[in-house]
Amino acid sequence: MSQLSLFDAEDLYEFPKDLLEYREKFLSREEADLLKNKLLETAPWEQRTQKMYDKMVLTPRLTAWYGDAKSYDSADNNTTKRNEWTPELYALKERIEKEFGCQFNGVLLNLYRDHNDSVAWHRDKDSRYGKRPVIASISLGQTRNFDFRKKDHHQSKYSLPLPHGSLLIMKGDLQESWEHRIAKSTVPMKERINLTFRLILTNL
Repeated sequence: MSQLSLFDAEDLYEFPKDLLEYREKFLSREEADLLKNKLLETAPWEQRTQKMYDKMVLTPRLTAWYGDAKSYDSADNNTTKRNEWTPELYALKERIEKEFGCQFNGVLLNLYRDHNDSVAWHRDKDSRYGKRPVIASISLGQTRNFDFRKKDHHQSKYSLPLPHGSLLIMKGDLQESWEHRIAKSTVPMKERINLTFRLILTNL
């Protein structure tokens, strides 16, 4: 798929391939089911704290980090415990790298337990990721909407449902000009696991 079309109430916007690539069925149903169940049972999930408006609050989701030792030395100010790659996660990393010609040394897992869990508007823009980071995002479980909005024009807002087994690759200048989020929902939701494969620069 060369372009990704996201429907908005007012118009249709096409993200060019140099910003996003999307594979709705990157993992088969069987692969996605096995990986989701394995991670739910075995990942060392933890709830972190973050600063918001001069207060420390619990993040409304659970996380876990897997990756190379060097990636941990440079990642997240060492606030998240690094776990060794599992065979399943490492094989998935290599599969994405081979098919899309990118490179990763870590993966951040987010567990959205129900409709109350979320991640606020943000950009993955950090010196640890370089100027034009490539982030590969695998979704498992409940379909949730992945929202985008222009950093300097919030009225330009688009939404993409990410179903079980889908892959979304964010790259190019996307993190420079666009913000993204997973919003809370008024509709009851089951668990969703999101895997974001990243390359943490280790020579900073």
